[in-house]
Amino acid sequence: MSKLTEVLSPAGDLERLKWALHYGADAVYIGGYDYSLRANANNFSLEEIKEAVSFAHNLNKKVYVTVNIVMHNEDLENLNDYLIKLSEASIDAYIVSDLAVVKRIKELKLKPEIHISTQESTVNKEAVKFWKSLGVTRVVLGRECSKEDIKDILDNVDIELEVFIHGAMCTSYSGKCVLSNYVTQRDSNRGGCSQVCRFSFDMEDSEDFQICTKDLCMIDYIGELIDLGVSSLKIEGRMRSLYYIATVVNAYKQVVTKKLEGTLNVETLEYYKKVLRRVSNRENSVQFYDREPGVNEQYYTGRQEISNQDFLGIVIDYKDGYAYFEQRNNFKVGDVVELFGPNIEPQKFTVETFINKDGESINVASHPQEILKTKVPFEAHKNDILRLPIS
Repeated sequence: MSKLTEVLSPAGDLERLKWALHYGADAVYIGGYDYSLRANANNFSLEEIKEAVSFAHNLNKKVYVTVNIVMHNEDLENLNDYLIKLSEASIDAYIVSDLAVVKRIKELKLKPEIHISTQESTVNKEAVKFWKSLGVTRVVLGRECSKEDIKDILDNVDIELEVFIHGAMCTSYSGKCVLSNYVTQRDSNRGGCSQVCRFSFDMEDSEDFQICTKDLCMIDYIGELIDLGVSSLKIEGRMRSLYYIATVVNAYKQVVTKKLEGTLNVETLEYYKKVLRRVSNRENSVQFYDREPGVNEQYYTGRQEISNQDFLGIVIDYKDGYAYFEQRNNFKVGDVVELFGPNIEPQKFTVETFINKDGESINVASHPQEILKTKVPFEAHKNDILRLPIS
């Protein structure tokens, strides 16, 4: 089977889908209003799914739709109609976790591929062989897989594998959590996860206790995953911000591209590691890939999640040496800032002036979403992003 190396991004709504694809994602995964595990994301109507597919296909990119809740009897009643409508919308794949859904897709002879969700916690070659025997074309491995597990599967089964490379980790095995149900009566396996594992629990005669797992970051091992033959590199985060999606997708796409071109070096890798550390509000680690996670891969007490303020603005036009931008966080004349985007390497410059819509020079950009212009000593492009420098 031909192996691609795909950077796969989440998208919680149509705007973030477009930004993910613009910033380098080869494919996106999204959820509809029904049957999706991220019920708290904005998600997509059927009309929006059609628009998303059209937008992506015009760029020669793909859209996968999650139908990956654990199905109860009532969920099956309208399933056929929904699966047919997704097929008619020309999605590229269903992401599923329930055998009943695989069976329905096959019975209906629908065109999109079938990808097995990480909710199935597939971590061994025999399980992968089973899914392949049912006509599945790709398996999203459980995040608990080690390098040896991945290699063993690829050595023994000719199938596409998708591996998570970045984002939040489930404290439980993926798809097996009942803590949310028990504490908040919200079913984590049917889209209602309340992230109880992020809670702080009161303990007698001690500090508050947490069972929160640090985030996943696999940037040091992207080259290894490509060499192993992993088909798709998956980023977590359908509820993440536009800035987070653009930054993380761009970082991994740059690393993947340079690896495939043979130009990836230590300096580039170190730079993008700093980028990823800055954009996250939690610490990260490699988790299961190179060893069993231990005390350093989890929070127990004293966790802090600080909101990122690096996002300064979005370029909406560039004319006569000036970038016109929509402001997002405060910065001022004299600040050194950085511009990055899918068409340029990150570059720094010092802000000399701001000019507002009335043609007045001002010293501080302090009003969110105000349109300003500033002189930039190199060409900028629409939808490039201004941020604080990564150092």
